[in-house]
Amino acid sequence: MPSPATSNLFSLGVVLLAAGASSRMGRPKMLLPWGGTSVIGHLVEQWKKLGAGQIAMVCAADDQDMTSELDRLRFPREDRILNPAPQRGMFSSIQCAAGWTGWRAGLTHWVLVLGDQPHLQSKTLRALIEFATAHPQEICLPFQGGHRRHPVLLSAAAFHRLQDSTAQDLKQFLEQEDLRLCNLDDPGLDLDIDQPEDYQRAIQLFLQQD
Repeated sequence: MPSPATSNLFSLGVVLLAAGASSRMGRPKMLLPWGGTSVIGHLVEQWKKLGAGQIAMVCAADDQDMTSELDRLRFPREDRILNPAPQRGMFSSIQCAAGWTGWRAGLTHWVLVLGDQPHLQSKTLRALIEFATAHPQEICLPFQGGHRRHPVLLSAAAFHRLQDSTAQDLKQFLEQEDLRLCNLDDPGLDLDIDQPEDYQRAIQLFLQQD
């Protein structure tokens, strides 16, 4: 059965946020080994299998290590979004993506993918996509343990509002929007890879998946 992300009424653009400095990890999180590839390589393949209409990467403009890895993965240069000021934080990368002119025509929704959640189950992400197809005009987020989680899936209208938003960060932006929460059950939703011990726990979660 084809993914809903490939239907004519729902075409998904994926924003992979890869411009962070990974200061707490001590080395770039996106370049850490993951399976037979890197974290970033895994995320690209995962979203391809989920039927993404286009995958774009937001990178720091001067990140040569990331450039080398993307070249190794043969990730298209035309799908790389350069953030000239990544020190301004994740929201600056999101706004770069929202204002980028390289998105393909026909995309109807966008998902903001953190670089520190490669351990999320594909069935979890598929369930979020299916939930969003049932609520196409709303911003949809996973909900677990009484908390909103990532990734955030936005309608085209909401995604384009990000470009000129005066919010200080994504959390503040979302507080101004109507949200639809998708109840999910995935222990990986509670974990972000910030420090080495998080990375080891994420690997164990990934290895335990069906």
